[in-house]
Amino acid sequence: MSQSPEQSAERPVPTSADVARLAGVSRATVSYVLNNTSAVRISEPTRRKVREAADELGYVPHAAARSLRAGHSRMVLLPTAHVPIGPLYSRFLSELQGELRRLDYTVVQYGSLGLRGDEAARAWAELRPVAVVSLGEPALAAHGVELLKRSGAKAVITLGPDPAPGAHALVMDHREVGARAVEHLLERGRRRIGVIMPEEPGLEMFSVPRLAGAREAAAGTEAEIVPVPLRYEEEPAAELAGRWRDLGLDAVFAYNDEFAMLLMRALQDAGVDVPGETAVVGADDLLLGRLLRPRLSTVQLDMVIGRHLAELVDRLVRDPAGPPERHDLMAVRMVPRESS
Repeated sequence: MSQSPEQSAERPVPTSADVARLAGVSRATVSYVLNNTSAVRISEPTRRKVREAADELGYVPHAAARSLRAGHSRMVLLPTAHVPIGPLYSRFLSELQGELRRLDYTVVQYGSLGLRGDEAARAWAELRPVAVVSLGEPALAAHGVELLKRSGAKAVITLGPDPAPGAHALVMDHREVGARAVEHLLERGRRRIGVIMPEEPGLEMFSVPRLAGAREAAAGTEAEIVPVPLRYEEEPAAELAGRWRDLGLDAVFAYNDEFAMLLMRALQDAGVDVPGETAVVGADDLLLGRLLRPRLSTVQLDMVIGRHLAELVDRLVRDPAGPPERHDLMAVRMVPRESS
């Protein structure tokens, strides 16, 4: 007779003892195999029997119980970004998560929307992570970092332009992005350069330093840097392109490749020649930019690969007593193409 949904839901949760009985091994062996313990040598046939038994029973190790036995968790908390992140950062974060899992960490993304400062730190601390890797939003203060450490976090790491006091810092100096773009445009003889400032909330942490870098690159020259607000939508891009000649700009650093492609299409539709009347430069070096005509000039961001960052997290967790470290997360270089 088939079981009703209620009867199926009431089945006991399989335990490691059940796996051990089915596989014909000890519970310790089950623990060694399923927790990928390398300190104990176990033959491959035995490992296979344990995994097959676990699969048959639907058993998975209990993360909280494992943490209690070890005295700490293996959870790395990644607060989700409050800001739209493009393909470059999405790929980087996916690679980081994969490499952390390879090192036997449980990676948990935490939706922190609406949380600020110490409030966010308290929410993260409730999960007792062994490490926190934050994109810089919500921003942590010294008290929040200390709260996380008192709750068991052996490493608190921030990504962004501004390190939190007491935390390890992975620095992304976005001033360099704006500087490389404007230096290139100056070399091409452009003197009235627009800098796109996205109106999407949260992108200020990237766009403001890029504008500052653009201004630093133009300091001491005859060039003028003009901030140009823009939403990432076709209608405002078309409206901006329609009054482009009134702005008198002969070049634009468009914040990133996505905004550059949006604006370049709108400029071409409005009859503005690229690069004849206006040179266009993006950032991130996305593949799609190379498929455009004219091909998009861009600032390439060379990010530290996820494996290196995962190994850094692992080292900091294993040796938490050292002082806060600072590491550069990216290097930048200009990639000239046809649009400039």
